[in-house]
Amino acid sequence: MSRIGREPVVIPAGVTVDFANSVMTVTGPKGTLTQDYDTAIIPNVEGNQVVFTRTSEKGDIRAKHGLYRALLHNMVVGVTQGFTKSLIVNGVGWKVNMQGEKLILNIGFSHPVEYTPLKGVSISCPSQTEIVVSGINKVDVGQVAATLRAYRKPEPYHGYGIRYKDEVIERKEGKTAGK
Repeated sequence: MSRIGREPVVIPAGVTVDFANSVMTVTGPKGTLTQDYDTAIIPNVEGNQVVFTRTSEKGDIRAKHGLYRALLHNMVVGVTQGFTKSLIVNGVGWKVNMQGEKLILNIGFSHPVEYTPLKGVSISCPSQTEIVVSGINKVDVGQVAATLRAYRKPEPYHGYGIRYKDEVIERKEGKTAGK
């Protein structure tokens, strides 16, 4: 059996999980999330836990066993706690700020870059060099953070760019004078 797939997902108080027509629906204090799942994976609700079983030992079904367990776990965490990703903007004269729902990035281009986040994802700027992306859907939060980082990936010589707060950029040595 899958080591991840056989682990039960604990459902905390205040969260409801429903399985109908091959759709998982998780409702909690922060909102509702839905996810389609394969009928070869069978969810069993036992008290305040959900355990997934599979109908066969084929490779693709074995892979989906752990996948759907992890997706349900992320949905439960999302509707109870939510997810956040922090980004740091590093560059001379680079700054970010919010104008209504839009994020305005001044990151060394000849024009400011405007970004409107996905529905269900919120962006805030605690300072001019920090961006905080938050929401209940882990996939959407990660996608928005990755999209913002892709505008200016960190470069290894000066460290300029947009990086995750916990990301370490390995620095390279610059050119040296020849003899």
